[in-house]
Amino acid sequence: MSNYSYVAPAGEKAVLKVGLRDDDESLEEADALELWDGDGAVRLLRHDRRKRALLLERASPGSDLARVPEKEARVIAADVARRLWQPASAPFRWIGDYVPRWLDEADRKGRELVPLGRSLYGALEVGRATLVHGDLHHHNLLAHGHRYVAIDPKPMLGEPEFDVASFLWNPLGTAMRLDVTEARIRAFTALGLDESRIRAWAVIRGAYLRDDANELQVLRALV
Repeated sequence: MSNYSYVAPAGEKAVLKVGLRDDDESLEEADALELWDGDGAVRLLRHDRRKRALLLERASPGSDLARVPEKEARVIAADVARRLWQPASAPFRWIGDYVPRWLDEADRKGRELVPLGRSLYGALEVGRATLVHGDLHHHNLLAHGHRYVAIDPKPMLGEPEFDVASFLWNPLGTAMRLDVTEARIRAFTALGLDESRIRAWAVIRGAYLRDDANELQVLRALV
């Protein structure tokens, strides 16, 4: 389910990003960046919707959250996420129209967590009033001056708890641990999020995004 865009420096203070035409998860990236207007995310400078080209503010120094100690990283991620979760409506699409098909695709691939993910999803009345980042994790949170900002959103309408999952199993190159995962969940429940929904979404999204045996074991332990 990964997609890669063309990204290149455009001078010292900007970055040019051109998205793939078949990357439908990022269709409303420009709309989301316009809504956030630099609060919690890099600022959109210009864009060409037809060409899927965006000229973005360049984060400086640009190091990602993976370089930050765990306890501090949890606090930073929660603070950035809080800024991004804004009320929104059209043109953003609803996650509820997509999660079932992503679970179906995972089922066809034989992903073992799908039955549990479907059961948990069926018990949720999925929200649709909040703009979510869609891919909130360490490598998409960059240092910019004295703060951190998000990049590469896959924005949709949903609920904040949906966004926490990808932060739980990152950064790349680290093994998911239950104690660390629980501490990260607590960092987000401190914002007022529903703990049971965070746990449910972690399993639901893990069912179609993850296949590492250790990660699946940790995800199962969350519920």
